[in-house]
Amino acid sequence: MQLEKQFLADLRKHFRLNIYEVRIWTALLSRGVASAGELADISSVPRSRCYDVLESLEKKGFIIMKIGKPIKYLAVKPEIILERVKSVIKDEADQVYSQINSITETDDFKELELLHKAGIKHVDINLISKSVVGRTSINRQVKDMVSAAKSHLMIVTTNEHMEKTVKLLKNHMPNFPKKNIKAKLFGPYNKSAIKKLQNVEYAEHNPSTRFVSIDNRELLFMVTNESAAPEYEVAIWIESPFFVNAVNILFEESIRK
Repeated sequence: MQLEKQFLADLRKHFRLNIYEVRIWTALLSRGVASAGELADISSVPRSRCYDVLESLEKKGFIIMKIGKPIKYLAVKPEIILERVKSVIKDEADQVYSQINSITETDDFKELELLHKAGIKHVDINLISKSVVGRTSINRQVKDMVSAAKSHLMIVTTNEHMEKTVKLLKNHMPNFPKKNIKAKLFGPYNKSAIKKLQNVEYAEHNPSTRFVSIDNRELLFMVTNESAAPEYEVAIWIESPFFVNAVNILFEESIRK
């Protein structure tokens, strides 16, 4: 019984029929030729609905009415029905495709384009990125970011800055659990520095650069090498959830390999 229900449900979906149409059609397929009364008895479709259903199936090309007394019906071969259904679906798809293509010429679509262009103009690149020059300014920016973190903090540092980074975190580490901040530090192995870490997840890594990321929203990336004079050190600050989240994911995936 359950298999029969599933079979009928599948036919409804494949051939785009209602349940009465499916029952009448399969009943007629099993008999080849039958009258409306016979089909009503076989399919358990109410007699009051049987003629409406047969008329609908005839219009859709699933059956053929045989003139005579009593009127009987013939089932069309399933492979012919399948080709008809495919043709109807293709015609409908072509029509929808044509309608979608024509949307580009409408006033509504032109209005959407204007809204999009206006939105782009409102994004001021100066508000989402800036350069930070000089070690003092960079250190101040890092401190501000660590203090502002609300949920996530990621710091990637080099051997030269490992001790300084841990020292910077020292005053903030006790507050990480209270604020529910997940903090991560990636850097070279430094026994004395690592001993001082609390409430910070540490992973050994030997990066060639440094960056700080908070809340998958802000990123400060150092663009000068270790040999640069303090006053010539440069970092780029970016506020972009999409970009920052992508950088974090790519970095963590790269160190797993």
